[in-house]
Amino acid sequence: MSNRFAQLAFTPAVQEHQRLHGSDRAYRRMADGSEAADPIGRDEAAFIAQRDSFYLATVSETGWPYIQHRGGPRGFLKVLGEHTLGFADLRGNRQYITRGNLDHDGRVALFLMDYTHQARLKILGRARVVEAADDPATLAALTVDGYPGRPERALLIDVEGHNWNCSQHIPQLLPRDGVEEALVSLHDRIADLERENAELRQRLPQPQ
Repeated sequence: MSNRFAQLAFTPAVQEHQRLHGSDRAYRRMADGSEAADPIGRDEAAFIAQRDSFYLATVSETGWPYIQHRGGPRGFLKVLGEHTLGFADLRGNRQYITRGNLDHDGRVALFLMDYTHQARLKILGRARVVEAADDPATLAALTVDGYPGRPERALLIDVEGHNWNCSQHIPQLLPRDGVEEALVSLHDRIADLERENAELRQRLPQPQ
């Protein structure tokens, strides 16, 4: 866990519970150090580039948290710099809950999952909305060519902190396309073996 993520996540109430349950010593040093924002390193950038979905949390003006799933082609969430992420916000059900929440509070949390390899990355940051009419070039740069959907705006996220979680309790799920490809290969191999077996049977002496 990075220092900055711990500084943001370990509020006084959290630290009190750590003290009560005996984990304060293990976590205390994580909150020490510089308050500079965490850079997006090579490992984080590679992980982000492979994701085809993530969960985005915002906070409403009445204080309720809201989590939304965002999906797209692999790599649609782009690393734009050492501290910046961005993606094109496509038109959905037109409820605009996330969009409205960001007018009130730009703080966001991203939860990126890799179920195949049982890995996850949490990101805390501040989102900036760029409407299409205000900066069409930025939106165009984040739009994935050929992907269906109407991009309405760009969301830029200034990363404050990030944290890799352990793999404990993450279910190992395999992508459907990978499973289907493996099944097709297995089916073809079985068909080849059945043909070979039939040919060998024909060569055997026939019973009198």
